[in-house]
Amino acid sequence: MDYKICEDMTIEEKLTILTDAAKYDVACTSSGVDRSNGKTGMGNAVKAGICHSFSSDGRCISLLKILFTNECIYDCKYCLNRSSNDIKRASFTPDEVCTLTMEFYRRNYIEGLFLSSGILYNPTFTMELIYQTVYKLRNVHRFYGYIHVKAIPGAAPEVIQKTGFLVDRMSVNLELPTAEGLSRLAPNKSRKTILAPMRQIQTGITRNKNELALYRNAPQFVSGGQSSQLIVGATAENDYQIMSVAEGLYQKFELKRVFYSAYVQVNQDKELPALPGGPPLLREHRLYQADFLMRYYGFKAGELLSEERPNFNVFLDPKADWAVRHLEQFPVEVNRADYGTLLRVPGIGVKSAKRIVQARKNARLGFEELKKIGVVLKRALYFITCDGKMMYRTKLEEDYIVRNLTYVKEKLPVEVGAVRYEQLNLFDMEQDTSITYGQISKMDTKALYG
Repeated sequence: MDYKICEDMTIEEKLTILTDAAKYDVACTSSGVDRSNGKTGMGNAVKAGICHSFSSDGRCISLLKILFTNECIYDCKYCLNRSSNDIKRASFTPDEVCTLTMEFYRRNYIEGLFLSSGILYNPTFTMELIYQTVYKLRNVHRFYGYIHVKAIPGAAPEVIQKTGFLVDRMSVNLELPTAEGLSRLAPNKSRKTILAPMRQIQTGITRNKNELALYRNAPQFVSGGQSSQLIVGATAENDYQIMSVAEGLYQKFELKRVFYSAYVQVNQDKELPALPGGPPLLREHRLYQADFLMRYYGFKAGELLSEERPNFNVFLDPKADWAVRHLEQFPVEVNRADYGTLLRVPGIGVKSAKRIVQARKNARLGFEELKKIGVVLKRALYFITCDGKMMYRTKLEEDYIVRNLTYVKEKLPVEVGAVRYEQLNLFDMEQDTSITYGQISKMDTKALYG
């Protein structure tokens, strides 16, 4: 097949270029897939997170994350690989990607593959190359590890369909929250062409589930679900608009995950915003926190934000901010409150709420028991009672609680200075996620919420 390839490049040189070109795509996540190779091939897909992420004990779980090519016929203003940029270009062959994946796996460098691509000639041509790659990995090299690929908007549906039977997860990047922003910064793309493969994948997953219910040996289609990505800060949409779009994607397309990528200025263009303070990482962090609230805590976008109050509080995480604005619903009695109510208490996460519901079947819970269960008392103490009593004498007033929650040295009532608490675990969803802008600038947000 005749397509652009730099014949004078070694595979190592291509790898350097195309791994660097893939770093702005953050749509990597836990696979959600558990599959053995049946002792006939190499590799396994395991549910517990095959990605560029961190497990609960802090281990980095890796996959090979590359672009098939950074050649692109599109001229998206925010993209480093836009056609008008004078950068070094490279393209893999399907065999080269297979070689890299297998050799990296044999050396225990990776547990899977994340494969995205620029657009080479046209979307269908590019998608066909991706299909050839994963077909060879599965059927020639017998690789049963996790594979996540990007579905190319505008590609022929039949190519996307046959690729879906070979991979664990597919993603289609929405890129920008609104059609207006997309037409201004990515004139070669349209909302219609992006949503079409997203709907196709959703329909295919639903149909495949019905087939598997009837025929246990039916081939699986995108068994790990689909995801998408939104760029934050390249256009003027507020947080409420972004979260409403994400909520719509979850409800209408049954996505497993929406990722938020703080806009990084890699091009100079009059249509792009200036970022004197660097990428909006704190904003990205708040969006991830709110996304978790929608997916696991039962919140709606309209509860967290509104047209009158369209952006998140930079000083408080979204859950605490919601709580201090709805003090009429507090304090909550932990020995009687239902599971959904407990989830809305700052400092109580999914795991600790389940533990509370289970533990109180056998005994009345006090603050010492809550601490052992995993409740972050320095946050929860303003919003809960145990047998009608609060942990300390505190005021149920918004200004008072906000002042203490944002107190830098220790987020406790100023009257209580001698109480000691254990160091926070940044990898536990139940732990305190209210951190300062200075701290977030030193952290990898994906490590916290990837």
